[in-house]
Amino acid sequence: MKFWHPLNFCVGFAPVFSDAATERKGNIRFIKIDTESEQSLATKFQIRSIPTIMVFKNGQRVDMINGALPKSQFNQWLNQAILK
Repeated sequence: MKFWHPLNFCVGFAPVFSDAATERKGNIRFIKIDTESEQSLATKFQIRSIPTIMVFKNGQRVDMINGALPKSQFNQWLNQAILK
């Protein structure tokens, strides 16, 4: 789950997130949530910075990062988070 806002650093990270979703299509569900239009969800998940990426398994959050990462680092983090 990606919390984002249409700012430069979020927009710059969008292709990394999109590529990861395409590469893992069918195995993982990728969701983007605009913090501007979904303020109640941003509050519920205590979003303090954007982008914030969360990984959930069986309805439980297993990992989270704040901030954009280069593609290779994001994929490394995501692969580790998926195994948790």
